[in-house]
Amino acid sequence: MSLGHEHHGDAGHHDHGPRVLPSSLAAPEEAIKAWRTRLLIVGGAAALISLAFLLLKGGPGHILRAYLMGFMVSFGFAGGGLAMLMLQYVSGGKWGLLLRRPLEAASRTLWLVAAMVIPVLFFMKHLYQWAAYPNAKATAAAYAKGLMTQEQMLTANAKHAMLSPSAAVVQVVIVFGILLLFTTLLNRWSLQRDADPNAGSQSSFDYWRIKFENLSGIGILIYVILLTDLAILLIKSLDVTWYSSIYGLQFLVGQGYQTLALGILIVILLSRYQPMKSLLRVTEQHDLGKFAFAFTMLNIYLCFAEFLIIWSGNIPDEIPWYLARIHGGWWYICSLDFICHWLIPFTLLLSRDLKRNKQKMIWLTCFMIFARCLDMFWLIEPNFPDAAGNLHLSGNLGILAYITVPVAVLSVWGAYYLTELMKRPLMNVNDPHLEEMLEPEHAH
Repeated sequence: MSLGHEHHGDAGHHDHGPRVLPSSLAAPEEAIKAWRTRLLIVGGAAALISLAFLLLKGGPGHILRAYLMGFMVSFGFAGGGLAMLMLQYVSGGKWGLLLRRPLEAASRTLWLVAAMVIPVLFFMKHLYQWAAYPNAKATAAAYAKGLMTQEQMLTANAKHAMLSPSAAVVQVVIVFGILLLFTTLLNRWSLQRDADPNAGSQSSFDYWRIKFENLSGIGILIYVILLTDLAILLIKSLDVTWYSSIYGLQFLVGQGYQTLALGILIVILLSRYQPMKSLLRVTEQHDLGKFAFAFTMLNIYLCFAEFLIIWSGNIPDEIPWYLARIHGGWWYICSLDFICHWLIPFTLLLSRDLKRNKQKMIWLTCFMIFARCLDMFWLIEPNFPDAAGNLHLSGNLGILAYITVPVAVLSVWGAYYLTELMKRPLMNVNDPHLEEMLEPEHAH
């Protein structure tokens, strides 16, 4: 763990004695309600603006694509919260105790995210070729009319066992059914752990640690498999000819990237109020910053590794996916994605002082969430035939739905997340790491 002088950037002070656990561990209700109200106002305004795009040429299509983007980012927070929660139970440590209740609240939003996927399934034929042409006869007719290339026709036919409307519904039901089961068990056990009559004893600590580890260990493996399936189904298959063995892992790391950014942001904002004010030490904030830095590096490595393998192979079947993302003005989006999603967070998180400064970390984590949305835009929009001309606003104002629709979706998700956050105390008291978190900072 980090050692050193404590300084908060805008208001530094030193703690020379152990901290006292606040009498109430409840979330600051008034503050959270105020944040939730602002989100709902912003979301409502964004939704109204989004409706105007229905009147524009190509507007409905862009609204649907933008909704898919908002849904995937929301799923990243909810599913990423569940995965990070299980990772914490397996690995242990004070960092996870601080984030546990925010991660639990994020995982419980999976119920909302499961409902959010319904419009994607309902309108899937407007997004995916395999849904618009669900059998060999339909793909042959589309090929004859010039709506599909020969490669697309042959690839879609080969993948109909997985990529068809009925198979898609079955996969989504299975994925969310299993994830909601893990969410329900982990959240239920968390409350039972605090209510344990033997709370505070070594036997209680060991019992709950083993119970959470046993479920979370296999849960992480299952989550990786389910996430890979969902990422292929909803994003990768937008281009039915695209292959990538690293796609699921990219999404897993991307979810960790955005979930950590949100977790750090919400913990620092909550530290303005009790009980988090007494619980968040600079030591833990610094460690969370280093964790975010590690995910940033891993994100860079995976994306570059995929590009390097495809570039060095130079196979005609693979390179069109990247060509579509660098032609027609998309090179500027690609460069912006690299700068915002990787370069800026990587460079700034190198700084020890920045990781220990609350105000700067607030701005950086907000920027990282924005960068994740930008990356999702770069992954989704270039899959469509009209993407090359959509970056030119003249006659293509519908592309602005990629701003308003995700804002509306994420605002609704955020409001629900804050509602869930208020339902439980912000700290698990039946955990041996809690006493360590109340220790004074160690200066040298």
